[in-house]
Amino acid sequence: MSTNRTIRSILYATPMDMGGMPIRQPFPSAKAEQIDPFLLLHHADIKVPVHVETRHAGVGPHPHRGFSPVSFIFKGGVHHRDSRGNNNIVYAGGTQWMNAGMGVIHSERPPADIHEIGGRQELIQLWVNTPASHKMDIPEYQPLTGEDTPEIRTEDGLAVIKVIAGQLAGVKGPIHTQSDVNTFTAEFKKGAKYFFRIPSTHNAFIYLLDGKLRITGDSEVEGNYVAVFNHDGEGFELEALEDTRVFIGTGEPLNEPVASHGPFVMNNQTQLMEAFRDYQLGKMGVLIEE
Repeated sequence: MSTNRTIRSILYATPMDMGGMPIRQPFPSAKAEQIDPFLLLHHADIKVPVHVETRHAGVGPHPHRGFSPVSFIFKGGVHHRDSRGNNNIVYAGGTQWMNAGMGVIHSERPPADIHEIGGRQELIQLWVNTPASHKMDIPEYQPLTGEDTPEIRTEDGLAVIKVIAGQLAGVKGPIHTQSDVNTFTAEFKKGAKYFFRIPSTHNAFIYLLDGKLRITGDSEVEGNYVAVFNHDGEGFELEALEDTRVFIGTGEPLNEPVASHGPFVMNNQTQLMEAFRDYQLGKMGVLIEE
């Protein structure tokens, strides 16, 4: 009999405005600064404006260093361009995983055909911290389509789990990561049940995009909430009380100091100042969108 982890805290995804874009942010918050190695989670569900050209919509060029900003796409698509020459579109069901490393400038726009495919962009952006020893690595961009993402389906067909990074029940995700992390997305029909067995040392959380779940046969959690788990079991069981979409993240904590400001995440203030200087000197490259 597998033992269930108990819930440490439940965090509400507070609505926020990010440069005119409505998002929800469950962490960092007053209740939880980070869930090491995960630094930040944003959930956006945006109707792309018809009166703005797609090449001017979304998020324009901006720099990053020292972590991986990752986009999990649920509706629409994301057109990624960066100063390393990557230019790629990933649609619903896919993932864009970029390790910013020593520094990169990127933009995330809606694809040109966004209005033909529903006109909405729904995604989760997760910031995954990079170990100190890899913060100055060469940047790396990994696109993953929904079709190329391995799936686990329960025997009753009520749950489908996509394994993006790490592994679950012997299924390995295609994404290469700088530290030991698991990221899964799941769609549960009402009545679906699944036990997520995870490493005992991992920090773990789930975020509900919508719906309602019973967790470990005890607490109920609704859409737009994060549940963070204690380290007191082999995993956790999720049971859908309604049709539910859920994101699952687990990771080996880095237990390293975090110094962050805006788009840079380093280990101390000196490294942060160096990041801003290198960006201003053009050392993170130039992104000219065409």
